[in-house]
This record gives sequence, structure tokens and C-alpha cells, in this order.
Amino acid sequence: MRHSSLEVPARFCLLVLAVTILSSGCRPIRPLRSAPDTDPPQALEAKVKTGTALIEVAASERRWTGIAVSKEGRIFVCFPRWSDDVPVSVGEVMESGRVRPFPDTAWNHWDASTSPGDHFVCVQSIYIDRQDNLWVLDSASPNSSGVVPGGAKLLKVNIDNGKTLQKILFDDTVAPPAAYLNDVRVDASRDAAYITDSGLGALVVVDLKTGKARRCLAEHASTKSEDVVVTIGGREWRPGGQVPRVNADGLALSKNGDLLYYHALAGLTLYRIETRWLRDAAVTERMLEAEVESLYETCAADGIGIGPNGYLYLTAVDDDAIKLFVSLGKLRTVVKDPRLKWPDSLAWGPDGCIYVTTSQIHLGDDVREPYRIFKIAVPD
Repeated sequence: MRHSSLEVPARFCLLVLAVTILSSGCRPIRPLRSAPDTDPPQALEAKVKTGTALIEVAASERRWTGIAVSKEGRIFVCFPRWSDDVPVSVGEVMESGRVRPFPDTAWNHWDASTSPGDHFVCVQSIYIDRQDNLWVLDSASPNSSGVVPGGAKLLKVNIDNGKTLQKILFDDTVAPPAAYLNDVRVDASRDAAYITDSGLGALVVVDLKTGKARRCLAEHASTKSEDVVVTIGGREWRPGGQVPRVNADGLALSKNGDLLYYHALAGLTLYRIETRWLRDAAVTERMLEAEVESLYETCAADGIGIGPNGYLYLTAVDDDAIKLFVSLGKLRTVVKDPRLKWPDSLAWGPDGCIYVTTSQIHLGDDVREPYRIFKIAVPD
């Protein structure tokens, strides 16, 4: 939380904090449990202070957002259809730097005459599970103009042969017209997928066995934006003169799949919930709301993710940085660099490095350099 120079008795502070959290419908703050006991926060913090450097991996003249890296180091990216001239929605970055349409050109071709359920309409996020399958989340809302009926979907693709292994279409009870399905995490061992809706604010839980999906926490404060104006380089982000109300956006799943973390882009609060409650369709909304935990006031974060070391990382778009949530009350900078112009999504490669895309969203059409992918070496 924010601190001031005014000293207040500790017991009073704790009382005020507890009242504030409970009044928001969230459980009291508790320490993170996803980090391994063998690597205490103090030791990791000392390693991070040594600093690190950005290594440019690829560049593009088109805006990309999502990134996923396979066990063999293959890099996949997605380009949301935020303009009318997006030639590729999902692609693989080749060694030459060229982006090859993936899984093929047919999936990457969509217009008003084609079936939205069989083509990529507006892909916002991709994810590789532990079995090395690529999951593609299609928000199907080109230019954020509204969900194209029959287009919102989650696709599972074999990266070796490009075959579609599973396709789950979302109707308007899961992806209403004003929704924008934003990020996805998959727990293949439990046949569950979790998705954020940054348009209306909600979590979507998908049963991968049955293909059924449902919206959760759609009326809860944890999935909504806060009274925050994202400021980058001293300039407020106000596209079209308006303050964007971007709701639940970044998403992270603990290594054991027991905890789901989420964060609004236009917000500072990091939340989490135990996934067992989300997977149980018999749990009521009121019961779910009681299980949400408000963890910490962080930063204006777009992408979040759990690293191989079990710790939570965030892309701080307001600080040209990637930050690390070491433990309750400790948010540390892993790397800060002016080249990180709106660090967007995170992925980890087999080399142990973080891979991050820059999407320069705050610059709108005033982009004067390529969009980039960087990798960053981090402590084990």
C-alpha cells in the first residue's frame, strides 16, 4: 500500500487495513503461497539487485500483444485486429525474423464473408501448456467494436503439425457483445482454462472436458477497473481524450494450479482466488466473492505471469519495467529500460529467460519505431 511520512500506531494501521479490505468483499491480505520455500524472498531479492539487460529477439512493423515460447524455444506471437490491415493474427517468429502464419494462412484469413468460427477474427492472447500445445484466445472483437457472433473461441493447436485438437466456441452468455476476452491460462492436468474479460470485467472458467464455460465474479469489484489514470512518461493515457476503463486483464496461474492471480489494467490491486472454487460450478457467486483475496497495491500492469522460480512477475507499463512481487509488501524492479515501451505479455523460454513483447499502446498511431520482443535473463 502507499505509505506516508506520518507515523501512525501499527495496531491502528492494521485495523484500518482490515476494515478496508473486508468492506470491499475480499478476504484479508495473506502472504503469497506460490513461492518455493527453498528460495526465500530475501535471497531472491539480493539476486535481482544485481540487475539484468534486455536482449532484442525480434522486431515487427505490426503491433503484437501475446507471446508464447515452446519447450524447444519456438516463439509464437499474436496480432490483434485493431485495424483493418492485419495480415496475420497468429504467427511463428522464424530465425530470419519473418513471421510465418500459424497454423496456416486459412486460419489467418478473415473478413465479413468468411465463417468467424473457423478463422481468427481478433486474437488477443496465446499460451503454451505443459504438454507444449498452443492455445489461442480469439476475443472476436475487431477494433473493440463488439464481439462478432460465432467468433469468440478458444483453440488448442498441436505445434508440431498445426492440427486443431480442440475448438470451444463461446456464445453470448459467455462473451456478450461488449466483452473483450483478454488473457488465458490453461491447467491441462485439471482440464481447466481461465480467461479474463477486460471489456465488461469478469473471469471466464472453461471445463475443457465438456467444453462448457461460465462467467464468474462479473459483478465483483476485483474484476473491475479502479479510479486510475495510467500515466507514462509524465503523460496521461487518454486515447480520444477519454480515460480507458480496462477491467480484469493480466492473468497468472501458480505452478501447482491451485491459485489464480488477476489484475485490471486500469487498476493497481493484485487479486487471487483458489481455483478449486472456480472449477466447482455449484459454488454460488456470493460464495466466490467471499474467497477473493486482495493482495497488494502494485502498478499499472498489463501482463502478469508466474516464473519457473514460482514468483509473480508484472509488466509495469507506467514505468517501462518488469517488476517482481517478492512477497507481501515487496515489489521489486527486475529491469527498467526506456525501450520497454508498454511491455505487454510475458512468457518463459527453455533458456530460463523472460520473453516480453512491447506494444506501444500508449502511443496510438504515433509509433516511430518497431514493436519488439526482448528476452531478459533472471535468477533461477
